[in-house]
Parts: sequence; structure tokens; C-alpha cells
Amino acid sequence: MGSSHNNDNKDPPQLTLVGGLQADAMDLLPEGVDPSTVDRATLQQLADLKRQHRELDDEIQALVTSAASDQLLLKRLKKRKLMLKDQITLIEDSMLPDIIA
Repeated sequence: MGSSHNNDNKDPPQLTLVGGLQADAMDLLPEGVDPSTVDRATLQQLADLKRQHRELDDEIQALVTSAASDQLLLKRLKKRKLMLKDQITLIEDSMLPDIIA
């Protein structure tokens, strides 16, 4: 009997993130996107942007709760966070198939 290669294994691809952490591609992608249709570089870029967005959110929260919050720094961080969110949205939107209405 010869060996057959069958693609019944439907586990989503894994990414190694900064620090060696694993994340399912499904956690990074918008709903309805097949991870096998997205290249690893795009997935890595999306993971990096989402990580930066979370870090900025934490930094903003820490600054807001501190007694001596720098309003100019806070404004800059929020603007940077919005820019990251826009980049994330652009990448996610590019992954979604065009649907003719």
C-alpha cells in the first residue's frame, strides 16, 4: 500500500509571535477569512500591529490613571493608536473577498 497525502488536517496555521508565543491565525483574522489564503508576512504584520495597538492601549490607560498625566503625550499616544487601528482595518479589509451587491 502506498502512502497517501490527504489534507484532512484542518488545523489553522500557527504564528510564532515576539517572545515565542503561538497564536492561531484565526485569532488575528477578521471573521470569514480563510487563513490559508493569507500569506505569512501579512499575518505577521497584522499580529505586530495588533500587539502595538494593545501596548499603546495599556500605556494610555496607565497615563490616564497617573496623577501627573501629560496631556500632550496622551494626545500623541491616542493619535498613534488610531493610526494603528486604521492600518489594521486596511489589512483586514484587504483580506475580505469583494462581494457584489
